[in-house]
Amino acid sequence: MDAIIAYFSTIPSSHRSLILVGGITFFWLLENAFPLFNFTYKKWHHAGINIFMTFTTIVVNFCLAFILLKTADWTITNNFGILQWLPEMSLWLYALVGLLLLDLIGAYLVHLVEHKTKFLWRFHLIHHTDTWIDTTTANRHHPGESVIRFTFTAMGVLIIGSPMWLVFLYQTLSVVATQFNHANISLPKKVDTFLSYFIVSPDMHKVHHHYVLPYTDSNYGNIFSIWDRLFGTFRTLPKEEIIYGIDTHPNPEEHNELKNLLKIPFQKAPLKENK
Repeated sequence: MDAIIAYFSTIPSSHRSLILVGGITFFWLLENAFPLFNFTYKKWHHAGINIFMTFTTIVVNFCLAFILLKTADWTITNNFGILQWLPEMSLWLYALVGLLLLDLIGAYLVHLVEHKTKFLWRFHLIHHTDTWIDTTTANRHHPGESVIRFTFTAMGVLIIGSPMWLVFLYQTLSVVATQFNHANISLPKKVDTFLSYFIVSPDMHKVHHHYVLPYTDSNYGNIFSIWDRLFGTFRTLPKEEIIYGIDTHPNPEEHNELKNLLKIPFQKAPLKENK
């Protein structure tokens, strides 16, 4: 555990970039070999849109990273936050508790709030407009949503009292987890079901991308599936019944053109509103 702490305390930006690119590449190849759905689409055009939004997410997080650093340092210096107030425990348990809490606030809670708040939903729905869910969809976030998610992560670091090494570890696991559960891969049903009791599996998350309620408002988790099961937002749906996208933006000129995707949060809401 000491080696993990040492590594993530000083993890170079180049290593974090390598994990991001390596994950996309690995799952991209895997989903070509073992696809869940056989899409007929311009894969590189689709990937180009999603990778552009991944890049904007990186830029937002890079520009605001100093806030996380300052917040984490302040909590440790001032002995503030849940982790600082808990009784002494092993480092492994400390890390697990911290990861669970960061996932609760930085992934599950912000995701839930985005779905339940009309203004925030306007930014998040860009993620749901994708009608070809694959590993590149993982970071298909409007720049505005990237700011929203960063805000919740910073709030989580403050409330939890997380040291920076744990934040970097969480962000690394979060990147790989979201690439995995968005990947267009077909796992044996029993394997996927077993995984879904502990982490967010591909089949579990695909239900969240079904185009209509109540499935859109389910399975909010990113790393751990415990929060959906605990708070009653866990749902299942046979993959044969899943239709990707969102019912308010069904046309390709709405969901498959970068310029329009960036404008959607500022456009007049359609008459048939999902939220």
